[in-house]
Amino acid sequence: MFTGLIQETGEVTEIKEAGEGKRVVIETERFFDDDSEGDSISVSGACLTIEDFSETGAEFFLAEETLEKTWFSDLSEGQKVNLEKALRAQDRMGGHIVQGHIEAYVEITDIEELEEGWNMSFRMPEGLENYIVKKGFIAVEGISLTVTEVKEESFSVTIIPETWKETNLSDKEEGGFVNIETDVMARYAEKMTENRE
Repeated sequence: MFTGLIQETGEVTEIKEAGEGKRVVIETERFFDDDSEGDSISVSGACLTIEDFSETGAEFFLAEETLEKTWFSDLSEGQKVNLEKALRAQDRMGGHIVQGHIEAYVEITDIEELEEGWNMSFRMPEGLENYIVKKGFIAVEGISLTVTEVKEESFSVTIIPETWKETNLSDKEEGGFVNIETDVMARYAEKMTENRE
């Protein structure tokens, strides 16, 4: 489990075909220093397992399902990804409950620079409309964000300057894609409502 508060960004330095999946090496200065093989890391919102270490980074396996649900099928060397370690019992819960189970990748339809921050709009993913609500939580590239606007075919979030600077969102462009995970609490609420009916 994660909180959606990004701790570091890493660079994809190697991609290797591995059967139906891929293996990727992500490098960053000291982020992986206290990790071990088998540890879970949120990589741009996807919960991945460390398989091996390089001198300055870690290696992960991207399974076929991960490639289907994320934009990682188009991952290339040199790209920046967001990183967060799994939540420990004593950690402060600063964002919202993020499972690391990407539900879809969506197209960026608009990026608008504001006086203080940026407004990003995305195409509404089919089948997830009921879980994206104004003022509700959503994880975009693993970042805990609040939905600021919902339309029939799109939704928007506002990015503060610190988040823009410290994550990979500043590298994104209109027409590009981001990974999203809706708030799991919405699914529990839906299930309880169904059971009452």
